Formats: sequence, C-alpha cells, structure tokens
Amino acid sequence: MDLHVTLAGRRDLSGQIYRQLRAAIVDGRLRPGQALPPTRELARSLDISRNTVGVAYDRLAAEGFLTGRVGAGTFVQEAGRASRRAPAASPLRPRAAWERVEVWPAARPPGAITHDFRAGLPDVGLFPFESWRRLMSAQLRPDALDAPNAAGDPAGLPALRAAIARHAGASRSVRASEADVVVTAGVQNALDLICRVLLEPGDVVAVEDPGYPPAHLLFRSLGLDVRGIPVDDEGIRVDALPRDARAVYVTPSHQFPLGMPMSLPRRRALLDWARRRDVVIVEDDYDTEFRYGGRPIEPLQSLDDDGRVLYLGTFSKIMRPVLRLGFLVAPPALHDAFRLARYLSSWHAELPVQAALARFVDEGLLARHIRRSRREYQARHERIAERLASGLPELSVVPSVAGLHLGATFPDGRDDAEAVARAQDEGVALYCLSEFAVTGPPASGLVFGYGAVALPDIDEGLTRLGRALRTR
Repeated sequence: MDLHVTLAGRRDLSGQIYRQLRAAIVDGRLRPGQALPPTRELARSLDISRNTVGVAYDRLAAEGFLTGRVGAGTFVQEAGRASRRAPAASPLRPRAAWERVEVWPAARPPGAITHDFRAGLPDVGLFPFESWRRLMSAQLRPDALDAPNAAGDPAGLPALRAAIARHAGASRSVRASEADVVVTAGVQNALDLICRVLLEPGDVVAVEDPGYPPAHLLFRSLGLDVRGIPVDDEGIRVDALPRDARAVYVTPSHQFPLGMPMSLPRRRALLDWARRRDVVIVEDDYDTEFRYGGRPIEPLQSLDDDGRVLYLGTFSKIMRPVLRLGFLVAPPALHDAFRLARYLSSWHAELPVQAALARFVDEGLLARHIRRSRREYQARHERIAERLASGLPELSVVPSVAGLHLGATFPDGRDDAEAVARAQDEGVALYCLSEFAVTGPPASGLVFGYGAVALPDIDEGLTRLGRALRTR
C-alpha cells in the first residue's frame, strides 16, 4: 500500500514516523488487519535508513499497535483502535438554514416490514438488467473510454440529449430539440441548477401544499422564501398564488403526493398568471410514463407559447433509482447559463452511463420496458384502488390514472401519523399525508406506493392495514 509520511528536517526521524503512524491507526485511517509497507520499501521512499523505519515499527509493535507475521509482513492490530481520541472541536458552523433542513424520506421503518407501500420505489425486478449490462459493458472498453468526447459536454452527451428529446417528444408531446436538453443527476440536481441560474436568496417560490419534500427543503436550504399553496381536485389554486412569487414548482400530470392531474383550465390559468407576473414555472413530470387510462395530459411545457416553463424528467422512477439520471428542458435563452451552471457544480453525469442510456433508448429497450412495467403497475394500481374502495371505508381514494402511487384521505381527520405507526406494527410501511405539508394545515390521509409490493401481496397488506386502522 502507499503510505503518506512526511519528514521535517533530519532530527528524530523514527519518532516522526512513529507519531504519524500511531495517529493514523488511532484515527482509523489505518484499519485493523491492514498491511504496512515493508521497512525497506518505506525507507527507500523516504530516503532514510531501513533501521530508522524499523525502530518506529518496533515501538508501535511494543505498544500493541502493530503485529508482525513471519513471512507475511507487518499489520495493524485491533487493539490499537482502543485508544482512539475524540476529534478536536471545530469553530466552523454551517449556515443557519442547515439547522432547519431535514432528510426525506426517512430511513426504512424499524421492525419486520413484510408489505412495503412507500411511494417513490419502482419495482427493480422489472428492469431488463441483462440488456443494460450488455450496453454498459460496451461502454467500459478502453476505446470507448478514450473517445474524443470523453471530457464531457456539461449539458450531456449529444447522443443522449437527442435520444431524450425524441423520447419526451413522442411519449409526452414535449417540444424540445437536442440543444434544449441538459442531462442531470436526477430531478434534485435539476432543481439546484434552476435555483443557481434564475433565483436569488430571498426570492419567493410557490410550491404545492401538500407537496414534494426534497424540493421545498432544497429551496429553503438556498435561502429562498418557500410558500405552500393549497391544491384542490383540479390542482394548485392559481387564485392563491402570491403576487411576489418569482417561481412556481408544480407536478401537474400526477400531483405529488395526492395523485390527481391538473385540469386543462387550471393549467391554462397557471400559464396565463405566470405570463402576466413574469414568473418561471418548474414542471416536474416525474412518473407519468405510467398512465393507465383517460385522455393523455398535455404537459404545461407543450402548452407554453412564451418559453417560461422548465420541464423536468427522471429515469430513476422508470429504470433503477441508483442510476440517478434525469433531464431538464430549457428554452434557448437559458442554454448557455445552464451549461455553465452544470459545469461549475458537477461538470457532467457519468459518461459511460449516459452513452449506455442513449443506446437503451435508441434500441427501443426503454419503450419496451415502459410498456411491460405499465401493465404490471396498472394491475397493482387497480387492485389497491378496488380494495380501498370496497374494504377500507375509513379512507376516501383520490382519483388517479397515472404514476406509481395513489393517495387517500381520512374524512374523519384522524391522526394519520398514528395510523402509520400502527400499520408498521402489522408489518406494513407507507407514508402519511401530513408529512408532506409545507406551510398550510396538514392533510390527513395515506399515500400508497405500489412499486415495491407485488400484486399477490397487496390483499394481505391491505388486510393488515385495515386491522391496524380499526385498532384505536
């Protein structure tokens, strides 16, 4: 192994080596069982005598930090970790905003969870892993890694941006060319870029209430003034939008977390309001490739004639969350700024993954995967909606025809967090509506994801949930 040791002057060289190695062992930088370089090798790299290094090793061995094995070498001992010191207190402190930022979603609930209805989790078992591995393997060859574009355009590989423009245009009627697309590390990265390019600390951002927690948590962390705007059965209430808003973040095709689409009159009203107020609309179209009936919902971006809608999409919900790839569609006036912001923040997403995804789209594998997944998710969606309507009168289902989750409210306004806690005792994990509140009074209800629960397990899971709800 390479071991960094710095010697100052020519005095007490063995003592300097001893102290630096001891500190590395105590701090955990050198782990128990890890081999140290032979004394001859370390002496050569430091340009000192082998005996000087040997003295330091012997001293550490005498104190229980190292052990020698004949014919094998010198290794760190487990006992050396016992004297680890607490790190020194630092005067550095984060900005006050970070003291109020929370993590969402929380970790998997404790206990034995047998039926996982948490939203936002796709069924990774549906993903065509063998096809993806073939495409990734092709991109990990030396000739692919040394390609002329390996340095990376901050906006993403041209082949992937073109493929995304074609896919979004065909499947969602998004009006975009390759030049309009910026490849991102998911929706959260896209939101961060938008804030960098268009907003200043103190600007007012309107979000749906209830709404998507990571979005409004990010906005707050950047010093923006987040205002929660109530939603009804047609979507965000345009009449409640603040006059001083600089941006509006919405999920119009499948409201998160309730699940209903924004009506066409409401979408037109929002576009008209934004035009009059000179406001940017951020449209998060996160999972509507999975649509199960009714007329397709036109994105705000396709209705926008003024170029003030920024359209966000993600592949995490379609494929596998670990891929962390998404995209942003922006009007030409913002192309250079977004490219520069992407360069300054993280340069680009992983290039082999981008190249593999471009092939995945162009070979028709993405469309085939979506069709297959849609059939499976539709069966789960319909089964949950049917069971909730017939077997759980405590809940009122919010109409929804798309996505990977549906919402249901408690008409009696009961404590939904308590209901979720009781459900966990029955082995059922899900989210309560109240945890999605932004600034207004929390709604009472439950959110049912069906990406992580198989169709045969739904009935038993909802039976357990019903038992939990009636134990009051």
